[in-house]
Amino acid sequence: MTSAPLAARLGRVAGPLFFPVTAYGPDGAVDLDAFRAHVRSGVDAGAAAVFACCGTGEFHALTPEEFRRVVAAAVEETAGEVPVVAGAGYGTALAIQYAKLAEEAGADGLLAMPPYLVVADQEGLLGHYAALAAATSLETIVYQRDNAVFTPETVVALAGTPGVIGLKDGYGDLDLMQRIVSAVRTELPGRDFLYFNGLPTAELTGPAYRGIGVTLYSSAVFAFAPDIALAFYRAMDSGDDELTGALLDHFYRPLVELRAKGRGYAVSLVKAGVRLGGLDVGEVRTPLTEPPAAHVEELAAIIARGRALLEKYGQERRG
Repeated sequence: MTSAPLAARLGRVAGPLFFPVTAYGPDGAVDLDAFRAHVRSGVDAGAAAVFACCGTGEFHALTPEEFRRVVAAAVEETAGEVPVVAGAGYGTALAIQYAKLAEEAGADGLLAMPPYLVVADQEGLLGHYAALAAATSLETIVYQRDNAVFTPETVVALAGTPGVIGLKDGYGDLDLMQRIVSAVRTELPGRDFLYFNGLPTAELTGPAYRGIGVTLYSSAVFAFAPDIALAFYRAMDSGDDELTGALLDHFYRPLVELRAKGRGYAVSLVKAGVRLGGLDVGEVRTPLTEPPAAHVEELAAIIARGRALLEKYGQERRG
């Protein structure tokens, strides 16, 4: 854990947010050495923060002890260079248990995922996240998706809850997000509440989210092609519409279309991409399954196409 508040550190990041996969060995057990190598490569490549044991990191598949060990490994490997945020989820009691384990492991904050299975009303959701935020000293980002979708009024209440510093949106309703941003700005003037684009391939909707002031985003691509992810971030941030458009058209859109071909590909396809890069992080745990060889080959071709674009535009600008 670092001494600076997480909200302040995330509010001034200059790069994609890194969601590492959790590595497993041939026997299916957590492989901390491979995980550390994965985290280190991401930090060295320019990650702005490490979100360990979240969706891409198969939070759902980890025992509490495995979770604690993986988060601790991320904290040790980053050594304060960038903040480490850990996932927390399930029902309120278990979410609090995971939050305390994350705090013990030295994490800087929590990504609070939707409650398990149940569909709660707004009052119940608010109570759940307020209890989670109050359970530890860790600053909390609430993840909006699936069975946890909020009204603007609820987000205003969340933004006024001690310990809650931001909202990650994995729902994708821009009209709702605009109303949420407006409501918090109106009802809590001066509140520096953070917003994150948390869609599975957030770069594809990056320009649209930037239009409503949401510039932070999680990058699954950074886990397996950090050079492409960072080049896209810099192009979009600097207003390089030509490279931004080329990557959207010839890398990100084909990637999203491939991801749509299989269940669980937001995790298993990312893990396949990491293996393509030369680091053996193992396969996904059940109930997820591995993509077939044809889809892995298609992923490799998409990655090669993205890197060819970086080379092409780099050569043109050098020339």
